[in-house]
Amino acid sequence: MYGFGHGWGMDFGWLVPLLIIGIIFYLIKRKDTAKSSKSDAQEILDKRFASGGISKEEYEEKSRLLKENS
Repeated sequence: MYGFGHGWGMDFGWLVPLLIIGIIFYLIKRKDTAKSSKSDAQEILDKRFASGGISKEEYEEKSRLLKENS
């Protein structure tokens, strides 16, 4: 009978807080990744415009669209 009264709480009680912390870190990382990908898109657009790959009108339109969707 020794050890049967403790149940899951004694053995795996640390698992729930660990899962919660993991979920929080995952959500924070996902949010940061979404922000950086939008700034990366603007950086790519800037480079294309600077190298002459797109016109000023195209640059302004695409830049405006990126700002609206952020």
